[in-house]
Amino acid sequence: MSPPRAASYLGTLLRRGAPAMAGATGGLDDEIADPAPVSPLARMRRMAGPVDLAARDNLLLRATRYVAMVPLVYRVLAVAGSLVAFLAAGHGGVAPVVAVAVCSIALNLYGLRWLFRSAPFHGRGAARLLVLDVVFTLAANVVVAATVPSPAFATAMAVPGKHLLGGVALLTLALGLGYGFGLMLVSIPLAGVAWWLNSGVFNVKQAFAGVGTIVGVLVTATGALVLLGLGTRLALAYGIRHGREAERARQHRMLHDTVLQTLETIALPGSGSSEHQLSEVRRLARAQAIEVRQTIEGAEGSGPLGEKLAALAAEMARDGLRAQLVMAELDADTLTEVRQAAIRDAAREALRNTLKHSGTDRVVVRTEERDGGVAVIIRDHGAGFDEADRPPGFGISESITARLAEAGGQARVESSPGSGTRVTLWMPR
Repeated sequence: MSPPRAASYLGTLLRRGAPAMAGATGGLDDEIADPAPVSPLARMRRMAGPVDLAARDNLLLRATRYVAMVPLVYRVLAVAGSLVAFLAAGHGGVAPVVAVAVCSIALNLYGLRWLFRSAPFHGRGAARLLVLDVVFTLAANVVVAATVPSPAFATAMAVPGKHLLGGVALLTLALGLGYGFGLMLVSIPLAGVAWWLNSGVFNVKQAFAGVGTIVGVLVTATGALVLLGLGTRLALAYGIRHGREAERARQHRMLHDTVLQTLETIALPGSGSSEHQLSEVRRLARAQAIEVRQTIEGAEGSGPLGEKLAALAAEMARDGLRAQLVMAELDADTLTEVRQAAIRDAAREALRNTLKHSGTDRVVVRTEERDGGVAVIIRDHGAGFDEADRPPGFGISESITARLAEAGGQARVESSPGSGTRVTLWMPR
């Protein structure tokens, strides 16, 4: 990614308030899916793809714009240090220099506060602040140059000079390389005018005296911008790849817990009349159709964990498994809805395993507070199994263990032949 492209990318983020989520994902989708070898240069050009201004992701936007904190913090410290050096020199013209330093520090502190605020990002607000910053930068250099005595000129100009250096870096990081380069060009005649206001002579050499330092700041800011752009794209690619894997695992779990369960029930040899078996299959299919629809439409129940487990026990009772609930008193807000749903779905898989494999129709489901979280223990006294001879299948490894892990919890399955099975689901608060 060349510096202009990186600058354009992040500059568009801050000017328009729309990160390149959709545009970036398009390029990254192609990169991930394309098995053909791609040269590094072509890969970088692809990563610097178009920006979709209709897309908006506030988390990515806030993470990207926080880079502006670096020049703001630098100016607070550098301006304060230059002011101390000026006051220690004992020159005249203290009032305007102190006023410029105080205004500079206040402006930068306000900028930091604006970045840390919780309100949504607005591109127009950022543009106004940047315009105000540039105007203050130019005015501060002119005011100090016109009011301090000649012996104090060099020491006094360091105060607005530090603000100018930070301004070049700020514009480069916020809007792009072109804006920082433009402020650098403006600083050349500005230095000449400042020298003329203080000494009465326009010195071309003096106008170019500070260009080397500003170029160094510009190069450093551009390098940081390129690294930030590449890092953002890399993080986005990582998130897309792992998001796909998580979504694939979620879909596999849903198929295992619904469609596959129904098909296995149909395949089992039944007892009783064929009409009764057909009625049971219809009931099971109807219940799981409702479950799939809720998953698709996001219509999960939002009641407390106790209600979810009670509804689950009633559901399993219709399948012939009698679950005894032993519920501790839990605060309704102890766990988030996502974590409650993860426990309920993992518990459903554990109960179904009991129904299919344990040889018993009784199970105890107990909830308790444990180790700073909530534990749900499913215990049966059925046939059990040898954990060494029978590795966990998809239901245990994905529908139970992986589901809890994705929500931040843990699952443990303990069993031995003839002693039943204990499944412990634990979720932190």
